[in-house]
Amino acid sequence: MLSHQHENISDHRFEQRGLLHVKVNVTAQNQPQVVHVMVVHLGLLHASRVRQTRRLHDYIAREVPALAPLLVAGDFNDWGHTVEHMMAEFGLHSHRNHPVPTFPSRLPLVQLDHVYARGLRAVRSFTPRGPIWGRMSDHLPLLVDFEWRS
Repeated sequence: MLSHQHENISDHRFEQRGLLHVKVNVTAQNQPQVVHVMVVHLGLLHASRVRQTRRLHDYIAREVPALAPLLVAGDFNDWGHTVEHMMAEFGLHSHRNHPVPTFPSRLPLVQLDHVYARGLRAVRSFTPRGPIWGRMSDHLPLLVDFEWRS
């Protein structure tokens, strides 16, 4: 890990939201490569998510070089495709060729958690199984394997 920073993207005082940005040094093909990784938790209200996604875009434009590999992961609370379309407009694409339900963890029915990528390609996504996961959180963890885009 090379550096980290936090940005407040709260939309109102009733839901405090932020993003965590970490620069990670990864060795790929015997060459060091910096990957920018962000974790977010967007609000419950549709209008808040739209505004928070715009703030996320502004942050990325300001802090991440245009050609740098980037992962943005987290609970997007998006029950439709609004955030997905907004992320695609910014060159970030979802891993979800096939939806991976993550919520609620005890009987997952919908995918509210996503990993969006730029400069990397998702090759597999899944959630761990077993009763312990339903006791740890109301969301299942989403695991995604990536490979470098050529």
